[in-house]
Amino acid sequence: MTLVAIILATLAAGIGSVWVAALLMGLGGNRSPGMMPQRLLSLAAGALLATAFMHLLPEAFESEAGAHDLFVTLLVGLVFFFLLSKAELWHHGHEHGAPPAHEHDHHEHHDHQGHAHDHSHDHHHGHRHRHGGWAVLTGDSVHCFGDGVLIASAFMADMRLGLIAAVSVLAHEVPHHMGDIVVLRQSSSNRRVALIKVSMAGAVTTLGGIGGYFLVGQLQELLPYFLAVASSSFIYVALADLIPQLQKRLSAHETVAQVGWLMLGIVLVTVVSRAAHAH
Repeated sequence: MTLVAIILATLAAGIGSVWVAALLMGLGGNRSPGMMPQRLLSLAAGALLATAFMHLLPEAFESEAGAHDLFVTLLVGLVFFFLLSKAELWHHGHEHGAPPAHEHDHHEHHDHQGHAHDHSHDHHHGHRHRHGGWAVLTGDSVHCFGDGVLIASAFMADMRLGLIAAVSVLAHEVPHHMGDIVVLRQSSSNRRVALIKVSMAGAVTTLGGIGGYFLVGQLQELLPYFLAVASSSFIYVALADLIPQLQKRLSAHETVAQVGWLMLGIVLVTVVSRAAHAH
């Protein structure tokens, strides 16, 4: 039953996020409105932080594992994800040279329209567009596989926790996939092919979920540490990747809207948690 839930949840998070991204872009006339990605980034950041601090970490600390060891795992996870992003940026920056006009980092969730976020965050994103979008799909696939493992870890601890993790992954993948679809449409004349390619990368989330199910099943005693690593991934993405894109001068109205969407992400996770708990 747990495996079936993992498969369904990873399909929803992996492929569902692609379709939601395409739908939002369609509503915006195939070009998402300038502030829509910003609002989605705020929502995703709130959802990720709430999932990490209100659900994954409390679940890990309720186990037999010691607090010191779990905090060390959390710290090591944060440093690991930092080094991982550094390695990717260094590799792509050296391999492909200066960034083209439009950029979107394949590692995570960057707005696909340059005007919608701070350009100071974009100088290192020069690695796309020249190779038919395959660099995008490769990066996506690796990232989606990792998401699947994290969702599986959460489901192995508690069904409700797994559902919350899946919603958070879906939320933070939507703005990411919006950028991917734009990049692939530029490298392909067929929009349907672009959508199918991104959907295939999203489907790798399910492979990660199945792999995670068997991996965590064999290492059940290490589950609290898997949850701590999942938390470090969510926290790193929110604080190092999403929130810096939101740190720019805005009008009072836009700032209130941004904070509102961040809070909405927290509320969304809380509502999903309570609904799952009720069932």
